[in-house]
Parts: sequence; C-alpha cells; structure tokens
Amino acid sequence: QVQVVESGGGLVQAGGSLRLSCAASGSIFGPNIMDWYRQAPGLQRAFVARILAGGTTNYADSVKGRFTISRDTTTSTVYLQMNSLKPEDTAVYYCSVSTGGVRYWGQGTQVTVSS
Repeated sequence: QVQVVESGGGLVQAGGSLRLSCAASGSIFGPNIMDWYRQAPGLQRAFVARILAGGTTNYADSVKGRFTISRDTTTSTVYLQMNSLKPEDTAVYYCSVSTGGVRYWGQGTQVTVSS
C-alpha cells in the first residue's frame, strides 16, 4: 500500500506564488511516476504536471512557464512551485504516484487565487 499526502495549499492573490508538496510512503518499488492534477468546481480533474523517475517533466499548456515540478528521490517527495498565479488556477490540487502499475491518489489540497 502507498500513502500520498499533499500540503502547501492556501489563499494567495493573483500574481503570487505557492509551493505544494506531496509525500509518498509505503510500498514504492522501482521507477515511478509522480503527477499533479487539479479539479476546479464543476469541472473534471485535469492534468497539471508530471515528473518521471529519470527527471523528465511534462506540463499542461495552461501552466507552462509558470509552474515547475521537481522531486526529491531520497524522500519520495514531489513539489509543485506555482508562480504568477491566476484566479483560474483556483482548484483542489491532487498528487498521484504510479508504481507497479497502480496509481495512488492523495486527498488533495485547496489552492485559491483571489483577483
């Protein structure tokens, strides 16, 4: 079993920054993929960013140039640095860890960007 816990959400003004953290623990074996998704009210959960075991990253077009995903492999922690935040970034942000063919989700952390 794998546990995934997000932290770092909050309320920020437009143009501000936040850093989200995601700590994964438990039965994580071999290379794994860590993702950030977000879900705004009334919308489906949407991909934000991904980092592979080797460090390769991918981003949604809507966050490219503003968000940066990184990871600490020694602690199985992934970060999402969010800069130049916009009101449309308001959502619950979820972290997931994919290992052994199974994806595990955290409970999410709320990010609210005021205009």
